Amino acid sequence: MSEQKGQSGRNEPKADRPHMPGYGILAADEGSGLLPWSWATERLEGARNYWLSTTRPDGRPHAMPVWGVWLDDRLWFSTGKESRKARNIAANPNCVVCSDFGDEAVIIEGVVESITDPVLYRQFAEAYEAKYQWDMEGFAEPLYAVRPATTFAFISRTSEFTGSATRWRFDKE
Repeated sequence: MSEQKGQSGRNEPKADRPHMPGYGILAADEGSGLLPWSWATERLEGARNYWLSTTRPDGRPHAMPVWGVWLDDRLWFSTGKESRKARNIAANPNCVVCSDFGDEAVIIEGVVESITDPVLYRQFAEAYEAKYQWDMEGFAEPLYAVRPATTFAFISRTSEFTGSATRWRFDKE
């Protein structure tokens, strides 16, 4: 069987059930089974808001909503270079991002990368304008992309939760 490729040409992440003692999570072949990666990417593409959680230098958490776009298997967003988010990312690029769909949650654990390539910035700006009707012309704040390391997804409706919980793990590049 050949491996599936994502939008960026990378291999699709490996899916399994997350380890969640006490929740009654079913085996991977029980319930609705493992969710396909396409299920998660549809929700990441369709979300309007994303909750970005970073860590302050003193170890305290910081969470804020951001607008962003899902492109090339990464979540792209911009924030002011002096914002708390940007300063936290500079000190520690590890983060968590959650989509705004609570009943069909997608949670990314990943690493934030600073993007400086003008071609990539232009691609982001075009996708951002199409999604939010916000012209990025002249916008000079930093651009970031979150590369997932592990992603979780759940259908939170009670009858589906234990049989839908899925974890995807990504190969490190």
